[in-house]
Amino acid sequence: MKNKLLSAVLLSASLLVSACGDDAEESTGDEEGCEHLQEGPAVSVTAAVSGTGPAVSNDHKRYDIALVDVTGGKGGAVSFAVAEATDYVLFTSAPVPVKVTNGSGATVEFEESTNSSTLCSDIQGRHIVPLTVGTHTLTFGPSTLSSVSLVIEESGEHDHDHE
Repeated sequence: MKNKLLSAVLLSASLLVSACGDDAEESTGDEEGCEHLQEGPAVSVTAAVSGTGPAVSNDHKRYDIALVDVTGGKGGAVSFAVAEATDYVLFTSAPVPVKVTNGSGATVEFEESTNSSTLCSDIQGRHIVPLTVGTHTLTFGPSTLSSVSLVIEESGEHDHDHE
């Protein structure tokens, strides 16, 4: 009886450890990002042609961003005030180009970027970006689309010491 209990405990522990391992890269919050893309709650904003634009946040909301006329099509900018330096995942509802710049205007390179998720077909863009404390600008476009939905999540619920 003790051996069966020990086996069950070890099996459970190994499943928990593996759930935080390799799958973390694919899941990177895809479940939560998908849920908010599908169900909201939603906040509508209109992107700015120039400057930092209206504020968006990682507050478990979907931001429905109306894109404006820019060179080459539709696009625009929104601002994201970062309170904690860590990796963030930008989930978009469409494969609209997105660029992130920091407060001094320098481009912040994505650690990973894809236009799909095996867990959710509503995710048409998933961009993992390391951000420092301060306000960043997210610039969308140019695109042929007139809007894009955005959900921002911290990368994983496990803090892997990004300080």
